[in-house]
Amino acid sequence: MITSGQKQFFSQAMEMNFQTSVVNTEDIIYIHVASDQYNKFQLLQQRVYEKKLQMICKRIFDIFVSFVLIFLLSPILILITVLIRLTSRGPAVFSNERIGLDGKHFNCYKFRSMVANQAVKRDDLKQTIKGLENGILHKSKTDGRVTFIGKIIRKTSIDELPQLFNVLKGDMSIIGPRPLVPFMLKPFPEFSKIRCLVKPGITGLWQIRDREHNTSAEFMIKHDTEYIENYGLIQDFKILIETPIAVLSAKGAY
Repeated sequence: MITSGQKQFFSQAMEMNFQTSVVNTEDIIYIHVASDQYNKFQLLQQRVYEKKLQMICKRIFDIFVSFVLIFLLSPILILITVLIRLTSRGPAVFSNERIGLDGKHFNCYKFRSMVANQAVKRDDLKQTIKGLENGILHKSKTDGRVTFIGKIIRKTSIDELPQLFNVLKGDMSIIGPRPLVPFMLKPFPEFSKIRCLVKPGITGLWQIRDREHNTSAEFMIKHDTEYIENYGLIQDFKILIETPIAVLSAKGAY
């Protein structure tokens, strides 16, 4: 039987990524620890759990900020809603299924930037579906499904403002990994488990770094894993500061 002291030693050894052994007085137990064998998911899960207090503070921050922004931006929200309804058929806001905390699915809200009946643009629709099945978010500057108003709200990232209601509800956070559709994560089950350790966010490392050239789930592995490894309020604050610059640059926003 392994003592509590040995369990603590084993835990520390795994974090240090070296090979060692523990000898018990009753049984001889060899514990081999190697960095390439250690389960990264469990390590990241433990790191997130240890920052439970920061997660509580993050949730309080999310509720406060989302409520304030919804109130301050309400004139813009109403204006965009009216413009979308007047210029194209269909609802102003739509939702689609995304993967959230602990792998739970939720409806993510966005302003509709495309024609409601996408079947009329079959070629663009087929290309998007094919990309999703391969874990790629297909984006094209010449996508015929995007409406005139849609181009404007995409360029300014206004189309994502309804996600503030997702944050208020608790489905999302202001900052975190991008909320992906199930198709995009299907080819990467292990990565899916890791990124589901935290709530998806409206903005994050991927959005402020290189959303212009990389829209695949495979590329996001690096950024999302790094975010979870360094999960904390200080990192969130840095991302929040850099987000306006990314939005104003409008790179990859189309």
